[in-house]
Amino acid sequence: MNEHKIINDPVFGFIKIPRGLLYDIVSHPLFQRLNRISQLGLTSVVYPGARHTRFQHSIGAFHLMSEAVKSLSEKGIYIFDSEAEAVQAAILMHDIGHGPFSHVLEHTLMQGISHEDISLKMMEQINRDFHGELNLAISIFKDEYPNKIFHQLISSQLDMDRLDYLRRDSFYTGVTEGNIGSARIIKMLNVADDRLVVEAKGIYSIENYLTTRRLMYWQVYLHKTTVGYEKILVNALMRAKHLVQQGHEVFATPALAYFLKNNIDAAWFDTHPEALHLYAELDDSDIWSAMKVWKHSDDHILATLATDLLDRKLFKVEVTEEKPSNEHLKEISAGIARAMGISEEETQWLMNLTEIGKDMYNPDDDSIGILYKDGTVKDIAEASEILNVQLLSKKIRKYYLCYQRF
Repeated sequence: MNEHKIINDPVFGFIKIPRGLLYDIVSHPLFQRLNRISQLGLTSVVYPGARHTRFQHSIGAFHLMSEAVKSLSEKGIYIFDSEAEAVQAAILMHDIGHGPFSHVLEHTLMQGISHEDISLKMMEQINRDFHGELNLAISIFKDEYPNKIFHQLISSQLDMDRLDYLRRDSFYTGVTEGNIGSARIIKMLNVADDRLVVEAKGIYSIENYLTTRRLMYWQVYLHKTTVGYEKILVNALMRAKHLVQQGHEVFATPALAYFLKNNIDAAWFDTHPEALHLYAELDDSDIWSAMKVWKHSDDHILATLATDLLDRKLFKVEVTEEKPSNEHLKEISAGIARAMGISEEETQWLMNLTEIGKDMYNPDDDSIGILYKDGTVKDIAEASEILNVQLLSKKIRKYYLCYQRF
């Protein structure tokens, strides 16, 4: 019997998953569920190729982690086999708690609990199924393990999660400028003073990585059409929740119905064991099947939103540096109310104003250490000739006003 299972990945080629604990994680139902959750949510409204899954991303991040462990070991950094396996297990499961359409659900069907919190609950569940074999992986994930480099490989400026998704998302969207040299960055990794650093000859790859990340955020993740399309979904779910809580009959799968009916937050998860089980039942198909039925709803607002989503009738999106005036918002609200024959108060379900900020480089979080031959470490901001830190640290704030066309 062979020691590995092999997955052919379009981004990295053949990825080997060793039999034993790591393969058991991949085979676990909670991990297999990631096959039914798209990595980029509704981004395919702009980039039709972007239909890859959280499963593919998790396997890719695992592959990069295996490469990073190998690269660091070759430089004489001592890593126990148990640590290597644990950090690989942790990266496999880092996104296991994502819900349908990624971040959309975090603020609509639940409040005050993030997908990271749920990932941890799911890891603890798998750990019970595996009789404690994941104790070390979980302590690394929670940053409780004394050797900090392992947590940095999972969650930091240069973690394997980011290196995979930037590379993978650029591949599937076709935004080729987003292609980062992940292999070269991993080869340049080293450790100084118990933190992950990059050797000086890798500095150009890091400059490219930081500028690429900025490009991918504004061109893909925060693309105005995608943001507007996601708001249609958010508003549809909020409207459905509102109707259910007013006592109306609204079609939903049992798992979705549970999240529409109850006001679920972190405390709810702690006191209702069924919540995690029902959350694990949710995937993208629950949402799409609901939309297909809601399109025929006798609630005009819900039917409009579901139709928008299914037939790609996009919200109009205005992106501005300044917050739109109340007069402007009132004008839009009045226009929608007239066109749809609803009250102005009800237009709240058909518009959305969001402030989105993305820092290209935040010195507090983003410091990437560059290691020189003489052993000194400088922050990338000082080391780089082209990265103007004042410019990069400038906080970018944009207002996205999204609303039903009328």
